[in-house]
Amino acid sequence: MSKSTHSNTLIGWREWVSLPDLGVDWIKAKIDTGARTSSLHAFEIHEFERDGVSWVRFKVKPWQDSQSDTVVVESPVHDRRAVRSSSGHAQERLVVEMLIRLHDREVLAEVTLSNRDEMGFRMLIGREALRQGYVIDPARSFVGGRAPREARRRNRGKD
Repeated sequence: MSKSTHSNTLIGWREWVSLPDLGVDWIKAKIDTGARTSSLHAFEIHEFERDGVSWVRFKVKPWQDSQSDTVVVESPVHDRRAVRSSSGHAQERLVVEMLIRLHDREVLAEVTLSNRDEMGFRMLIGREALRQGYVIDPARSFVGGRAPREARRRNRGKD
């Protein structure tokens, strides 16, 4: 039996994460072992070419019930994937790579961009990111700690 080269960091079914490459200090994420790839709520998604390479410009709203702190991001397109939603609908999505800071560790993850306005979480963390050394306790939440009070208030639309 081979020994894992990663730690086994315990996390809950939902966690506060940071996206350092995007300048997003706090975003609430659902840990989703049913999803292979992580997914981020993005809107105004526009693909363009830079120096012969496909790039994407998109906006991220980190808070559930607030328009505050919208971030504009430009990133190289890593891939395109057909993704099947929980309702069974297949959709082609752009994939970018980004660092995710989850429970005091940073992992590089492939992240699909999609409109998650109607979903309960702005971000899903999928199996590809989780297999980099995380163990999930589905009975727990926010094992990695809570966002500061101000961030939690903004997430509830209390600017």
